[in-house]
Amino acid sequence: MRMVTGAELKSVLHQRMLIERMRQTFRSGVEAPEPHRHAVQTYGEHEASLLVAPAWQVNQSVGVKLTTLFPDNRAKDLPASQGIYVLFDGKTGVPQAMLDAAALTRRRTAAASALAASYLARPDSERLLVVGTGALAPELIEAYAAVRPIKQVLVWGRSPERARRVVSRFHRPKFRIEATDDLEWAVRGAHVISCCTAAAEPLIRGDWLQPGQHLDLVGGVTPEMREADDECIRRSRVFVDSYEGACLGAGDIAQPLKAGVLNRDDIAGDLPALTRGERAGRRFYDQITLFKSAGTALEDLCAAQLAVEMIVHNDTLR
Repeated sequence: MRMVTGAELKSVLHQRMLIERMRQTFRSGVEAPEPHRHAVQTYGEHEASLLVAPAWQVNQSVGVKLTTLFPDNRAKDLPASQGIYVLFDGKTGVPQAMLDAAALTRRRTAAASALAASYLARPDSERLLVVGTGALAPELIEAYAAVRPIKQVLVWGRSPERARRVVSRFHRPKFRIEATDDLEWAVRGAHVISCCTAAAEPLIRGDWLQPGQHLDLVGGVTPEMREADDECIRRSRVFVDSYEGACLGAGDIAQPLKAGVLNRDDIAGDLPALTRGERAGRRFYDQITLFKSAGTALEDLCAAQLAVEMIVHNDTLR
């Protein structure tokens, strides 16, 4: 069984290739039962949890992501979330690879947002704003540059130093990139706004949005978290990666649904419907579009399959 590190994943999962593979996988679909979350008692201050998320394609691959969340790790200078992804052969059940789950999740999450943007963002989108300075921020910049003619990137974070650190990771890019400390100004001037934060309260205000923009919400991963206010929802044509994950687990959709700001029928579509041509994406140039990413087991399986295929191919060439 092959062990695949985060560095290897980055080297073989080129965003353009991953985005197109994900498009085909959403079209064909996979079997993805509801993930299981288990409480794990600890001797620490907070209870821990184990998440088991399986998915498979008949006669092709079976995959499962195993993720732990130990909140007390922060006091030990360790990431709170840890995990692995295991890929099995779909015909024999033989384990094929064990992959770094954190790196895989970052890569596939960015690809899913870029895939949505290929339907929802204007084709001439040149100005990208990334709100957030975590490990996902550079991945999103790279993914968006693969689907739109990005010429200028701004990065905003609560810590200006961390924003500058994200900028410094790009050496001689094909676009201009810099940090900003004026969020409202940056939002008003962007063509695409991608948020990847741990915000509990909305950062993006609907009255800042301009005609023709695309808003991508990647954070807000629990029902209590928000990145955009209700006015953003009211002004936008709303899409999700999956109805179940977004409506139940993502605050940017779950809270407006509960408050009556948004009805489930108001959600224009999900990624399967977009990729199959069952729902139109952007309908006119000045429309504001919004995509809420909640994450799906399909995305994990797709990325793991492609990574292993590319590694096997590269090994064969050697």
